[in-house]
Amino acid sequence: MSVAGDLGERKIIEIIIEKLEKMPGMILPFWDDASAVEIGGGNVAVIKTDMLVGKVDVPPGMTPWHAARKAVVMNVSDLVAKGAKPIALLASLGFPSDYKTTGIEQVGLGLNAGAREYGAYVIGGDTSEASDLIISCMMFGVCRKKELIFRSGAKPGDILAVTNWFGKTAAGLKIILEGLSVPEQLEKELTRSVFMPKARLKEGLSLANSRTASAAIDSSDGLALCLHELSKRSNVGFSLDVVPVAPEVKRFAKLFRLDSRELALYGGEEYELVVTIKPGKWRLAKQVVKNAGGNLIKIGYATEERRIVLKTRKGEIPIDALGWEHFKR
Repeated sequence: MSVAGDLGERKIIEIIIEKLEKMPGMILPFWDDASAVEIGGGNVAVIKTDMLVGKVDVPPGMTPWHAARKAVVMNVSDLVAKGAKPIALLASLGFPSDYKTTGIEQVGLGLNAGAREYGAYVIGGDTSEASDLIISCMMFGVCRKKELIFRSGAKPGDILAVTNWFGKTAAGLKIILEGLSVPEQLEKELTRSVFMPKARLKEGLSLANSRTASAAIDSSDGLALCLHELSKRSNVGFSLDVVPVAPEVKRFAKLFRLDSRELALYGGEEYELVVTIKPGKWRLAKQVVKNAGGNLIKIGYATEERRIVLKTRKGEIPIDALGWEHFKR
């Protein structure tokens, strides 16, 4: 008989979904970034839950404050990928019996800091004894039903874009976990992406309000996996003109003779948005995101053929469905 470690997160989810009775009129399907229910007046409540576990999700050097804030960001990012504005948060917390009071206080402060950073409030939750630190959040947001962005809306010819350069978190984690020595400023920049991730709230809301995005997904499982997920849900392929590698990652990769494109494609824990834009609305989408203080970077386009490739001078390079998945070792 198989065990969880043999299955991987996605197979476990498939098994559970098969046992569930589907809610009539379900707006967002299983496998999207979040869930949604109608609340009247043309509005929907968008709901997300995500869990942070100490030994899996908290690297060395990450304080309880940073961990709690990150747990909030994880949920915010999934909401904004749907175009929803965060409103309120519930937090279920598990602490080992010997967890220090100062750590508990830091968790409370981190939850509050993360929620307020994105205009939301923590309004309740639950606590229990656990064998490891557990911070499980459920976030509630709202969105106009007509502005809700699905994973399944991309069409061939749509422009593929992202809200930032990639690879910083993968590089930062290598520095932390492998004890790599890099120039101080570069180390600070790369590890900050690990300890202080950002969700793209203003960018997501501007794309939803302008109705310029045909599909969107949060990138926390890694850019490559997210492209494969969008491809599967929208029944399209993607042809990339460029991998959006952060300049700092190129410098880091050169120091250690690493492939910067692999760091950008197959890392994870980066809470950017990967979106497709209707061709006739590209200029508007880019402008509204700029007006919101963000950036929209074109990296390719959706194709009719269900392949995901990077175009180079030497030909096309397939982009594999690799990235972060719980239980996979």
